[in-house]
Amino acid sequence: MNLLEKEQLIQVKAEELEHAGPEEIIRYAVETFPNITFACSFGAEDVVLVDMLHKISPSTDVFYLDTDFHFKETYETRDQMMDKYQMEFVRVSPQLTPEEQATKHGEELWKSDPNTCCNIRKVEPLTRILSQYEAWITGIRRDQAPTRANAKKIEYDVKFGLVKFNPLADWTSEDVWNYIRTNNVSYNPLHDQNYPSIGCEHCTRPVAPGEDPRAGRWSGNDKTECGLHK
Repeated sequence: MNLLEKEQLIQVKAEELEHAGPEEIIRYAVETFPNITFACSFGAEDVVLVDMLHKISPSTDVFYLDTDFHFKETYETRDQMMDKYQMEFVRVSPQLTPEEQATKHGEELWKSDPNTCCNIRKVEPLTRILSQYEAWITGIRRDQAPTRANAKKIEYDVKFGLVKFNPLADWTSEDVWNYIRTNNVSYNPLHDQNYPSIGCEHCTRPVAPGEDPRAGRWSGNDKTECGLHK
């Protein structure tokens, strides 16, 4: 099957499951693609998916990109979830340590060239880990940002060369938080401090009332994505 045929089949299945709930999407994903992984950032959407995945397929690999620059609260959330679900998260690290990056590219690269910093600390590690799988699951939602507005629940990820599942694509933030409260899911406490979207500590700030939920990411420049999804 060539790439075009594969994309067409995925498009047909995406249309068929457009109105399916996230649990049904996850179940289809893990049954159809046993060699699948979930990319977890420990944000609100991702802790929901960890909870769902644990109930449906607890043996499925879950990894996180350890940029070395996460908030301490993010690492604490990771540890709480490991204890609660008795699971291990696969840690994926950049090839350069923060010190090596500073030596090669200068101090505080996230300020002078945030795209290069994201490429080193996120995109390259993600490319490396995804090369081991045939499909992956993400927590992106359509209403998070204009760049995600057309996300399908099932699509072919041309950038990384595998099938991509977005089970929460049509969920709202309210849907996410209703699930968290109803199911008593652990979450990053920074969400209670006006951090709707949490990335690296250097490039994330609280969001003021009325601001876009992702306004706190890479504030001060026109960057809106780290390169993982666009």
